[in-house]
Amino acid sequence: MASLADKRATFRRLHASGCFVMPNPWDVGTARYLQHLGFAALATTSSGAAFGMGLPDTDWAVPRDAMLAHIASIAQASDLPVNADFESGYAHAPEAVATNVRLCVETGVAGLSIEDATGDKAQPLYDLGHAVARIRAARAAIDASGADVVLTARAECFLVGQPDLDAAIARLTAYAEAGADCLYAPGLTQREQIAAVVAAVAPKPVNVLMSAPVGLTVADLAGLGVRRISTGSALARAAWAAFRQAACEIALEGRFEALGQAMPFAEINGFFRDDLLRRTT
Repeated sequence: MASLADKRATFRRLHASGCFVMPNPWDVGTARYLQHLGFAALATTSSGAAFGMGLPDTDWAVPRDAMLAHIASIAQASDLPVNADFESGYAHAPEAVATNVRLCVETGVAGLSIEDATGDKAQPLYDLGHAVARIRAARAAIDASGADVVLTARAECFLVGQPDLDAAIARLTAYAEAGADCLYAPGLTQREQIAAVVAAVAPKPVNVLMSAPVGLTVADLAGLGVRRISTGSALARAAWAAFRQAACEIALEGRFEALGQAMPFAEINGFFRDDLLRRTT
């Protein structure tokens, strides 16, 4: 098992050059299988975790400590560096965000992200000054911990019904100046948008979310200067889609054909048997 210091150093190096895909497992089993496939890093998904708990993906529905326990389970399950989807920091005030960021660092993550969504439909984004103060507080908490944890700042404009590229760029550049190591505006799907964000925050790295087919490949995104690609809740939702199809076929039609597409028991059981032996010998 790689040491925590090694995982954090690896994650930092990944952000220095090139382009890497950081898929989002939603439990220990999927984390270990994604490692088996050769990915360089992983990230948690607040949505995938919440759905597995039978809850919606909101700060108020999934308690902070439950999410911290989930993040710790993923971080400790893999030899790969793990980035935590830490939503809005589970607090509004910068001081409380700092406290929670410290707790997240202690789970063993190599990185974490803080978003600027409020959860309030009437005012979906924090005022820019307050949002910047929250990123500064997160940066200070990481620095005070002495841990080399990558801080990602997210501008949620496109996810809260405010698809204004100039506004998103203004937020991201302010977050970069406030100490964010990586910048992320989920919801970008057009080449021109992505290229504009990359140029605006350069030389700092940019994360792009690929949660649906939009005609862009890893090579395309690398060519646009994207450093990091994540999948958000997409892998968890793909699993839910297969589950729903099979379950509905049984419940509504009394048929079992969809089960024929299931991963063979021997294959998945064999993978986890071999993985356990690898980790214990």
